[in-house]
Amino acid sequence: MLDLIATRRALHQIPEVGMEEFKTHAFLMEAISGLLQDCSFAQVRTWKTGILVYLTGSAPEKTIGWRADIDGLPIVEETGLDFKSLHPDRMHACGHDFHMTIALGLLEKMAEQQPRNNLLFLFQPAEENLAGGMLMYEAGAFGDWLPDEFYGLHIRPDLKVGQLATNRATLFAGTCEVKIRFIGKGGHAAFPHTANDALVAASYFVTQVQSVVSRNVDPIEGAVVTFGHMKAGTTNNVIAETAFLHGTIRALTQSMNLLVQKRVREVAEGIALSFGVDLEIELNPSGYLPVENHPQLADELMAYFDGVDGVEVIDCPPAMTGEDFGYLLSKVPGVMFWLGVDTPYPLHNPRLNPKEEVLPFAVDKLSDFLKAKVK
Repeated sequence: MLDLIATRRALHQIPEVGMEEFKTHAFLMEAISGLLQDCSFAQVRTWKTGILVYLTGSAPEKTIGWRADIDGLPIVEETGLDFKSLHPDRMHACGHDFHMTIALGLLEKMAEQQPRNNLLFLFQPAEENLAGGMLMYEAGAFGDWLPDEFYGLHIRPDLKVGQLATNRATLFAGTCEVKIRFIGKGGHAAFPHTANDALVAASYFVTQVQSVVSRNVDPIEGAVVTFGHMKAGTTNNVIAETAFLHGTIRALTQSMNLLVQKRVREVAEGIALSFGVDLEIELNPSGYLPVENHPQLADELMAYFDGVDGVEVIDCPPAMTGEDFGYLLSKVPGVMFWLGVDTPYPLHNPRLNPKEEVLPFAVDKLSDFLKAKVK
């Protein structure tokens, strides 16, 4: 029987960034092999570091999909746990170690008896940085295993264990990564008139771009423009020749996301023109569409768990969180939901440490849900 706590802790120690999840892939393949050794109706395919496990139904009319993401983040862990990350500057700070462990637990339960309908488990790479779900779909990795319905979860720190939250429409925002480089002319700090300061141009851009949300976005609809990384210059008395900015755009509809992208580009171009600097701008929205739950399937999921002892279902508003599962849900109807893990630290925090008691709870309750879907 799978030891859920030991599995989670082992995975927590080997976080790897997207498309470099080699140790994680090897661990999962070994675990899957052990779980399926007596299962005659299971097949396994791989795509780079991704893994697909297909349970063939006895009289299939549809295929139900369950997705778990497997990558970590470039974060230095500060939890102080005995089983903290063994990889420098890498951490499972978004709960993907929990997502994988729960998926393995569900696979074990579902492989005990052949379902009537087909069931696909997707262990997907590169959720955080390269939209691995989109990459797998566009590469044809699913083949004839593409589900008719797709389900997935994400841990949520501010919800208690036993709480499950989702809605019947948009759950997460669509996102767009933004990279901007202003290129001027370097020089001595004492002679600014002989140079062209890229740092000043970038600073003006950071302040001016705030007006995009405050003056171009419907306040009822909402959007986010955040630049979390700025790099310019080398020392105090040298005028910076280049200034690099790295940020994110988030909106709850794709049309609003595209509008904000357009305005961010226009503001950057205007700043570059006014300061006489060159501009390089890269907008990368690919694969990070809004997570749109299928209304009927979401209603069925919420109604199901409303009747389950020990589960509290919350009809929640959307969040500006980004998730590449939105791309797969644009191709296949399905539902994503939050799973409460009750920890004071938010997602992507170096101290994130979800409660492990959620693991047996999730496997128990969610396996019953999947059994109901594939019976």
